[in-house]
Amino acid sequence: MKYARADAKQAAREQFTGLWAAVTTPFTAAGQVDADATASDIGHVADRLGVGGIFCTGVMAEFWCLTTEERKRAVETVVEAATGKVPVLAHTGHHSARETVELTRHAEQAGADFAVVITPYYPVSSYQGLRAWFHEVLSAVDIGVWLFDTSYSGVTLPMDLIDELADLENVCGIKVGHDHDRYLETLQRVGDRMLVCEANEAMWLENMRDHGQTVYMSSAIPFLFQTPSQQPMRRYTELALAGEFEKAAEVAATLEPLRTLGSKWLHGQWLRDRTVPVPFIKAWAGLLGMSGGDPRAPLTRLTTEQRTELEADLAAVGLLE
Repeated sequence: MKYARADAKQAAREQFTGLWAAVTTPFTAAGQVDADATASDIGHVADRLGVGGIFCTGVMAEFWCLTTEERKRAVETVVEAATGKVPVLAHTGHHSARETVELTRHAEQAGADFAVVITPYYPVSSYQGLRAWFHEVLSAVDIGVWLFDTSYSGVTLPMDLIDELADLENVCGIKVGHDHDRYLETLQRVGDRMLVCEANEAMWLENMRDHGQTVYMSSAIPFLFQTPSQQPMRRYTELALAGEFEKAAEVAATLEPLRTLGSKWLHGQWLRDRTVPVPFIKAWAGLLGMSGGDPRAPLTRLTTEQRTELEADLAAVGLLE
């Protein structure tokens, strides 16, 4: 963190641009967090894919199955690997406000540039309960914080509370993990005071062109839809941010086969079965040269048949080099 608390919003507007990737947490054969594989993955997305930043220890990183010490070590490993390359956004959310404060303070001390906190997911809370939770957390930390309003948590932040929190000096953004209408509503309500991001690749070009979104923050798509030799998402992002929207649209149109696969293997798993798609993300990334590997329980590995079918699908669209 290289800014004062009062400057968090401005620092976020300067740093959050382009594609940010949400990395997974690799595990060793013995089931421990694999620091070497984590560092290798960061090198891949930062050096070979040219992402603009890293989102770590979030939903894609299975934060719910990591111990507090594992979460801290994972942040430290990512920061160490990313330093001098790209900024780091560390997810520090927990249903315990005190645990969230501890994790957020640690992320700041470890060198993370920003933190993001998921809406507390248990127990179901009233408006006043959510309000008290956020004020307890946000008043206790100095680092710039993103809100994470996502359907994965099972709780939707009340819009009036988002509006109130947007006035706090260290609240610098919100990732909207609901439908496009919710993104537009949030943008209209608080876009003048903090960044508003929808991480939906199918809407990314439109959001840059029509709504001024400057950062795709944050999902696994930047390293699932691209390889070192094929980077159409990065290309159309750069074109759009430079104002060349017609050229950007031509490049974006080439991703349609990949979007079909994304619907089948990634977000489609959540929409159809309420299954968090981390096992599929890890298997897909592993086929593209990243660490991949298995998830921790209660998530389960792909079957042999699923893995074979996924590999055939990726080969059919030309992703396997």
